[in-house]
Amino acid sequence: MIKTGIFVGSFNPFTVGHDSIVTRALPLFDRLVIGVVGDQVHKPDMPSAETRIRAIADLYRDEPRIEVKPYYGLAVDFAKEENARFIVKGVRSVKDFEYEREQADINRQLSGVETILLYAEPQFSSVSSTMVRELQHFGVDVSAFLPKRDSDITI
Repeated sequence: MIKTGIFVGSFNPFTVGHDSIVTRALPLFDRLVIGVVGDQVHKPDMPSAETRIRAIADLYRDEPRIEVKPYYGLAVDFAKEENARFIVKGVRSVKDFEYEREQADINRQLSGVETILLYAEPQFSSVSSTMVRELQHFGVDVSAFLPKRDSDITI
């Protein structure tokens, strides 16, 4: 049986912190599906799901165990669609931990899907998509907060 995990989010943008979680979670699974929130979520200046998916898929194009797909609705429903028994989440702080703990409890009650929490590496504990978007808004170079890639696709 293939062990599958999912890592879900809006990834607006996909940061070095997200990349760290993917890199650290990958050895735990035969297959890791990155679920990108579909276009039903409307956030200011959010690129289309297809744009975000294409950029993330490009980042991991040489890793056959990673798939990047859109998802709609509940993460546990996406997990079932992908035959995943685990949801991977990253936590940066006590605040994140409490939120994710509650989500994990509900997700397990609803579906039996377990949540694996990976703590942010110290150098990424302050990095968030919201922070990156705000810095971009003010014209700050945010390249240090985005994973390096070989193409011109941006997230």
